[in-house]
Amino acid sequence: MSQTITFQSPTRVDLAGGTLDCWPLYLFLDNPLTVNVAIDIFTTASLTPRPDAQVKLITRDLGKEKTYANLAAALSDSEPAFDLVRVHLDYWKSEIGEKGFELSTASDSPVGGGLGGSSSLCISLLKAFQKWLGSTMKEADVVRLASHLEARILLKPTGTQDYFPPLEGGLCYITYGAEGPVCTRAPITKEIFEDRFVLVYTGRSHHSGINNWQVIKDWLDGDERTRQAMSDLAVISKDLGAALKNKQFDSLPGLFEREYEARTRLSEGFSSPEIRRLHELAKEFGAQAKICGAGGGGCVLIWSHDRRASEVRLACEKAGFKVLSAKPWSPANG
Repeated sequence: MSQTITFQSPTRVDLAGGTLDCWPLYLFLDNPLTVNVAIDIFTTASLTPRPDAQVKLITRDLGKEKTYANLAAALSDSEPAFDLVRVHLDYWKSEIGEKGFELSTASDSPVGGGLGGSSSLCISLLKAFQKWLGSTMKEADVVRLASHLEARILLKPTGTQDYFPPLEGGLCYITYGAEGPVCTRAPITKEIFEDRFVLVYTGRSHHSGINNWQVIKDWLDGDERTRQAMSDLAVISKDLGAALKNKQFDSLPGLFEREYEARTRLSEGFSSPEIRRLHELAKEFGAQAKICGAGGGGCVLIWSHDRRASEVRLACEKAGFKVLSAKPWSPANG
């Protein structure tokens, strides 16, 4: 076999502005900002060309493996474990032609974790196929393509914030306007995150497509509660972005509290008994819970302003939650 092509991509924690990245919502909200940070929970795509036409697909985290006579046979299959991969194969099929290959994927993110795991895997797959097939795309084109491919699986509109951290890592400030998203990256510093960042899995999976679609639908239907909550989230996100850039870290707990209030006001589906328990537990240590992704389950960031992260981790574990070994990531800090 030929040399294997492997790409790993980070996932992310959204700090503010989730759901604002969904078209067409951001067109109504005065160029809103989404802020997220890449974390060292990765997805992986490994592609090995074959000398024949056979196609072998492996998803390591789901424990599935199948071999097909050729690409057409792989595309005609309906194995759910390969839904995401098949969408990518269909996109690249004209370039692949009769070439055979082995494709292995894996994700370290909990299923439904709200960390953008499937979006990160989309980027890992696009990196691998571009390398193999000699294709090059600008960042904006990769993000657009990834969001369109993932929408085919969700059968719902998607946002685009999740695709920027997997491309280059870092702390991402993504502004949304009529021209689409524009991302500015900043370095990840100990000053901001060290001993403050605790990521907890609730044990309950979430479904971002459902929650985000309901918000889009309610906005377009003229629901005033939804429109007010989204407007509040847009203000909060810009305030949080300014606080980070100006090193006004004392204001972050209050901004996370405002974000939590506005997001749960937006929809009861964003919260859950587990999220509410983590919110109360965080307060016991002077910390603040931040729902990851579309909520309803998945992961929760607990922000310890007073750098009591080790105490928070221990308390969460004693309460029966799974604390993930995760920290902000960029290529520079590896």
